[in-house]
This record gives sequence, C-alpha cells and structure tokens, in this order.
Amino acid sequence: MDIRQKASLFAIAAATVLAASKFFAGAVSGSMAVTSSGLDSLLDVFMSGINFLAIKKAAEPADEIHQYGHYKIEDLAAVGQSLVIIFSGSTIIYKAVRKFLGNEAIVYTGLDLGVMVLSLVFSVVISRVLTNVARRTDSKPLRADALHYTSDLYSNFGAIAAICLSYYTGRILFDLLFAVIVGLIILLSAGRILWEGYSGLMDTRIPVDVEKEIDRVITVMPYPYAGYHKLRTRISGSKWYADFHLLACRKANIDEAHHLSQKVEGELNKMHRSFDVTIHIEPCPGECELTDETCSVRKKETSRLLPVK
Repeated sequence: MDIRQKASLFAIAAATVLAASKFFAGAVSGSMAVTSSGLDSLLDVFMSGINFLAIKKAAEPADEIHQYGHYKIEDLAAVGQSLVIIFSGSTIIYKAVRKFLGNEAIVYTGLDLGVMVLSLVFSVVISRVLTNVARRTDSKPLRADALHYTSDLYSNFGAIAAICLSYYTGRILFDLLFAVIVGLIILLSAGRILWEGYSGLMDTRIPVDVEKEIDRVITVMPYPYAGYHKLRTRISGSKWYADFHLLACRKANIDEAHHLSQKVEGELNKMHRSFDVTIHIEPCPGECELTDETCSVRKKETSRLLPVK
C-alpha cells in the first residue's frame, strides 16, 4: 500500500468519526446547521472511499486491454463524486429552507458546539495531510479530497457561528443562513471537482505555462538539435502526456539523434513525476551548412506551441 492509499484511508477513518458525532448531535438538538455539516462529513467518507478505490486501480500497470494504463479512472471518480455532491448540496439547502418555513424548534446543547470544534480541528489535520501527500505524488483524487476538506473549515466555522448566534438570540434564522452557506460551499467545491474530472476525460492540454517550460527545455538543446514542431499535450488522471516531432541535423547518425531524444525526454521527466513523452525524430529540412548552434535552419526554426483559444 503506497502513501496515497494510506492518506486516503486516514481521511476515511477520520471523516467517519466526524459524521457519526455530528449526526448524533444534530438529532438531539434538531439543528440543520449541525446536521448539514454531518452530511458533508458523510460525503467526505464517500469521496475518500471512491478516491481510495480510484487510486488503487490507477496504480495498476497497463495490461493487454488498457495499454495506456488505468489513469482515467481518477477522472471518472472525480466526475461521479461531483454529481453526487451537487445533489447533496442542493438537498441541504432545500431541507434548511423547509425547516425554517415550518418554524421547527431547535434546542442547542453543549454537545453541538463541542462536536463542531472537534470537527474543525480534524478538518485542519486531514486537509494538511492530504495536501502534502497530493503535492508529493501529484495525485488528482487526493488534491480534490484536500480541496473538499479545506471547504469543511468554512462550513465548520459557519456551524459554530450559527450555534452561538442562534443560542444567544433565540432565532433560528442564523441556523438557516449558515446551513445554506454550507450547501453553497459544497456546490462550489463540487463544480471545481467536476471540471477537473471532465477536463481529464476530454484530454485537455496541460497548463500553458508548463508547455512554455517544455518549449524552453527543448530549444536550448545542443547539436544535433535543429528544432521541433507539432507539440501536443494532454492530461489523464495524474498522468501527463506529450508528443512532438524533434528535428535533428541530417548529418547526425542514428545514435546521435537517439541520444538527443533521450536527453530531451530526461529533462522533461524532471518537470513531472508522471510524464509520458513520445518523440518522433525527423531530419532537419534543407541542406545542412554547419553542425553547431550557428546552423541557419536552426536559427529560422521557431517553437510550435499551439495557440490558446
């Protein structure tokens, strides 16, 4: 079991404890702010569980049927989670409004505040653990999970504020207000996760600033480099792909051209721990005049970054 799976299991265990405690406290007091926060924690359990399965599946090597690996399972998981979360966030808002219009009573206890303070501490710890592991492994599921737990910080602050204000003022309007805020935070987080998953499924290009860095890495290559074109990039789960045509001096031999492509690939792999690079070698067009950086063809060759529309 790698560090990503361990981090995901840690998040599942912590979120399960929080969800159970919040639902119990919300059932006792009738607070929608606490109950909605409990539902948010239950969604955390669901998300982290799906992420764990997706990370485990994506780590499997390519096979005869899936020759490019299983990385897109991460994007599928992100899309599926986001749709469920959008539905749940909408349900929170609907139930909070219905409870307010029905003028249902809320009886706060010290348990509500204690549970929410505990939840706040847990959310900070979980978010930092997931963020650190996601940064080290460049895992999209863990990055999405960390984002959701970070949003929990705001919902927990809101629930604590709702409990205090409603308790001291005797008005349940604050409970409604912060329950709706929690629902909107959930919808916003789900929208970002949905977009990331959709982008991966649609083979969206890697960030433009990274493509510019690729351009910089390639264009400083020494002889027999003579230029490049037809650069294409895409993202699939936590995997990055790039392919392009690399021009080599036509007087270079096969070994020199191959060594050049290996050097380029090695430099690009330093940029991302999971970079799949495919390079097609082509001879430099035109008659070769010199065999160094003063090559007239190389001077004229420009980078071939695709424009952003």
